[in-house]
Amino acid sequence: MTGVSVLNYTVTCNHVHLLVKNDCSENNIPALMQLVSGRVGQEYNQRKGRKGAFWEDRYHAAAIESGPLLARCLTYIDLNMVRAGVVKHPSEWPHGGYQEVYGTRRRNTVLDLDGLLGVLEFSSVSQLREVYGDWIDEALLTEDGLREEHWTRSIAVGSPDFIRQTQAALGARGKPRDIFQCGEAFVLGEAEENYGPDFGFNNRAIALEKG
Repeated sequence: MTGVSVLNYTVTCNHVHLLVKNDCSENNIPALMQLVSGRVGQEYNQRKGRKGAFWEDRYHAAAIESGPLLARCLTYIDLNMVRAGVVKHPSEWPHGGYQEVYGTRRRNTVLDLDGLLGVLEFSSVSQLREVYGDWIDEALLTEDGLREEHWTRSIAVGSPDFIRQTQAALGARGKPRDIFQCGEAFVLGEAEENYGPDFGFNNRAIALEKG
């Protein structure tokens, strides 16, 4: 779909992680997700001769600020099947963006490598591959880095200014949301009861100071 770039992804047996960038003034991401979910469900049902819903739940979207946190989100997506205990390294899982970054998949590619270079401010794919490998290796050495639920269980992740802007843009929907600090990141979350007892935020809800 025009207007949306895919920066990373991982496809598993029961869910998909997507990192996308909206490249135009209109927000085309909801339409993209509707297209993807409808097409996948339709083709699976036709192939298996079944009827009914394919996806169990609606998709969850989180806004990620560009910069170091975006790079961290990239590695979080790549390490999905490592966290699940299926593989020991993302290079062993064929259904993800890691394979496209390193050129091991050349057919049916979906990553916008130029777009990825742009948001990460790299000048070449070779530079991206060198630094990307270091990010993966560092994350693999840190157990806590493999389990960062705020990427998939929050509305926005970024700096205080980014969180404040996102909360304002949401209007009435943003006012009741709690703000947490998770390590170096600030997070705009859902109501606390929606996360359950194991959400993983060590800090209580906080209010950003204006300054």
